[in-house]
Amino acid sequence: MLFKTEQSYTLAIFHQTFTPFYYAAPACFYLYITGFLQDRRSLESVEWLHFVPALLAIIHVIPWHISTSTDWNLVGTQLAYNGYFSLNAKTGLFPPYFHYIFRPLLVISYLCATWIAVMQLKDQPQQLLESESRTWIIFFLRIATFFQLFGLVPIILKCLHISYVNTYFIVINCLALLLIFLYTLHKPYIFYGYLLVAVDWTKKSTPEQTGTDHIFVPLTADNPIRNSSTAKKINLLDEQLADYAFAMKEIMEREELYRLHDFQIIDLAAKLNMPIHHCSFVINKKIGKNFRDWINGYRVDYFLKQYPLRSDKITIEAIASEAGFKSQATFYNAFKKEKGLMPRAYFAREISH
Repeated sequence: MLFKTEQSYTLAIFHQTFTPFYYAAPACFYLYITGFLQDRRSLESVEWLHFVPALLAIIHVIPWHISTSTDWNLVGTQLAYNGYFSLNAKTGLFPPYFHYIFRPLLVISYLCATWIAVMQLKDQPQQLLESESRTWIIFFLRIATFFQLFGLVPIILKCLHISYVNTYFIVINCLALLLIFLYTLHKPYIFYGYLLVAVDWTKKSTPEQTGTDHIFVPLTADNPIRNSSTAKKINLLDEQLADYAFAMKEIMEREELYRLHDFQIIDLAAKLNMPIHHCSFVINKKIGKNFRDWINGYRVDYFLKQYPLRSDKITIEAIASEAGFKSQATFYNAFKKEKGLMPRAYFAREISH
């Protein structure tokens, strides 16, 4: 579009600015999936090496004095005619094949690595791919794989000396996006808990309760989704805090809700028919923990009761999964946080005493 409107200077700025992001995308895709599978929210030191291609792209687009001047009219012509992967004009420090060879190899490598990481969990019972998270992660992975591989088709056709029209690929991409949009409108729950707040639309609103039900605050009495300024203005009596805390502990222990891999604070609030911000406030102020640590405490206690009885028949990881942990990393981190030791060291110390 920029080329057709003869805005070569804007094209140069746009192209050079977004090239590093283009090379960081495969690594971000892989790290998101693997982080999701392992329930990790931060990168390990060695994982920053995945962004070396993006660093090379930054070096590539820096206007070094040693590099020759770029003919952006030629770049625009090639982009408009054959697409990005067929770019033969020099756009920076490195030769043109930095784009049309290195980037496709990067995409294919990360796609393969991501699918391998997902398939390795397929044969493990009660792991992530057997939980509700499977729907989201497989949906996300399939959609991303389709668009990445479809973007490589022009290169394959060019290598086979088969002519193609770039406009057709743009139209097919748009149609695919439209179909995905219609599919997600039909099944919006795919995004719940990941891109949207999880809400059970099948539940009817409950009228306000009075009398003996005073410890439960109905959702209709107060919108559960508040801004931060409203959430800070929670004034509950000590008796109310105690009643809320008792109700939370009672339902958690009676129904063993902690054993559900994807149980969240919004689910607890819905079961108790109380606002989410009240639920969070009581856990923080009365119980003295955040929700994640509180529920993981129940899971660790369950593990401690089951492992001595079944350690000869089942692995540590299997009991941890049964307790509600959806990844080994989460279990070991939670256990060490609760007991100060890893499981084997903890039981060895207990036996010695």
